Amino acid sequence: MDMTFLGTGGAWGLPELNCNCLICREMRRKGEKRDRTSLLLKDETTLLVDCGPDARTQLSRHSIDAIDGVLITHEHTDHYIGLDELFAYKRNLPRGSFRPIPVYLTAKSQEVIRKRFDYLEEMEVIRVCAIEPGRWFGVNEFEVLPFDTYHGPFAQGSVGFLVAARGLSGEAVRIVYTSDFSDIPNPSADLLEPDYLIIQSFWLNEPVHNRPHHMSFQRAIHFIERLRPKKETFLVHIGDADRVANDPANRQLKKYEPKDPMRPPSGGDPYPIPLNQAQWQETVNLIISDRQIPYPITVAYDDLSIQI
Repeated sequence: MDMTFLGTGGAWGLPELNCNCLICREMRRKGEKRDRTSLLLKDETTLLVDCGPDARTQLSRHSIDAIDGVLITHEHTDHYIGLDELFAYKRNLPRGSFRPIPVYLTAKSQEVIRKRFDYLEEMEVIRVCAIEPGRWFGVNEFEVLPFDTYHGPFAQGSVGFLVAARGLSGEAVRIVYTSDFSDIPNPSADLLEPDYLIIQSFWLNEPVHNRPHHMSFQRAIHFIERLRPKKETFLVHIGDADRVANDPANRQLKKYEPKDPMRPPSGGDPYPIPLNQAQWQETVNLIISDRQIPYPITVAYDDLSIQI
């Protein structure tokens, strides 16, 4: 099975439009970018996790000629607004040969999404499938367990997914995908010790006021240690809202004051805020080494693909 990170950025992507902060400037200088976060799992079945505004270019880059199912984590537009792009999979096939694509989402998410995309059901582009946290369902060879995540009062349908499948050698593989969240209420034992954990890291440091109810790497460490992934953890949904030392753009609305910035256990200055992919990985490596965290952590980047 192939696991591909189609996008690894926050709601506005990176570098952000009309932003001259040090993070966006450095990413432009390096030619780096982060599309809105989305994941593709491909075996005999092709399963898309979230379908944001970059779906067309993401799927085109990987020449994806069919989608067998879509998992929607919640009702924020950077996670579903690309559903309209799926019409291309019907338009470009002979008449009568297309089957609607199953889209799996909670009832609360559907309350919001149907207002814009009911016509996709009427045109038989998608087939909405209601899911419930704590109840398994199947998408061909994939078995999927939605679980409750808390992402604030304006995302009441928010869930993460535990996806179970078979690896290259035929062994069972379990992937936990948290999506956007600030907490997991009452996590079940099913989530413990997955093979792979994919977790949000919108900031490096937890802010004083976490208004958007996102996850920082500082707090993600707690969930990594709690869930105990066996093989690897991947960080996604990375943003540019950390304040960088001496950056005039720290006055921008999106820049959040850190509550208690992470520092080396021996003391001293806080860890520097990463400005690019290499710095993110270096900083994460340093933190897990300093804190003796026994779990490999990879900062995912757009189009990273691994075989599992």
